[in-house]
Amino acid sequence: MKTYPRLITLLVLAAVSMACAGGGDPGFLEQVQVHNTLTAEERAEGWVLLFDGETFEGWRGLGRDGIPEGHWVIEEGAIKKVPSGEVPLQADGQPLEGGDLMTERTFENFELYLEWKISPAGNSGIKYNVSEEMSTSHPPRYAALGFEYQILDDQRHPDAQKGPNRTAGALYDLIAPKDKTLEPVGEFNSTWIIFRGNHGEHWLNGVKVLEYDLGTPRMDDLLAASKYRGITGFGEKRRGHIVLQDHTDAVWYRNIKIREIGHY
Repeated sequence: MKTYPRLITLLVLAAVSMACAGGGDPGFLEQVQVHNTLTAEERAEGWVLLFDGETFEGWRGLGRDGIPEGHWVIEEGAIKKVPSGEVPLQADGQPLEGGDLMTERTFENFELYLEWKISPAGNSGIKYNVSEEMSTSHPPRYAALGFEYQILDDQRHPDAQKGPNRTAGALYDLIAPKDKTLEPVGEFNSTWIIFRGNHGEHWLNGVKVLEYDLGTPRMDDLLAASKYRGITGFGEKRRGHIVLQDHTDAVWYRNIKIREIGHY
């Protein structure tokens, strides 16, 4: 079981902060608990924040000029997907049309880190390698087409019963995660996505749970057997957007940061 070095550091800092809570240096504890910020070391390494903890600056709805009204809010330093049962309604009682939340910038080779927590029986996803043009040309118009890091309550959501490639940490409908450990529902998990050249990796709470390579017989076979098989160009590498999925359930995202890296 391999672990990613920076995540080990984060986990160690969290452990030290809990120890400090029992009588250690409160200044250090406060420093560890600051969210949606970058350390000097991270800035020097090229990391940038995609979410400042207070605004939607740098984000918009996929296929839209702004944020899908009523479907996304900022709550206690996290981007929250408002559950569909609580979104605003049209005059005739029908819900307003929602939409995925997308970075304005596109990325090709990168490391993406964020933290998320899901509501009971919840389902959502982080999508990458997303073409807005491809997505809006296929129904539903405001839903992204891209590789999806699955976010799920594995114990309660029925998608988990359809196969392990639909559980938390999976490359949705393609590759199941292995050796994973999830935090209890309602607590934050950490995700790391590496996408460099044709190589991709998913990490969950400090552990690499899957990897893949585009253009290989294995990946071609997986794509041909998936729900994406009829979408021309879906499995091709591109400069794409990062997307938070507008699913029906409440989910929270924070500490969203990215570092662009060179091709192999």
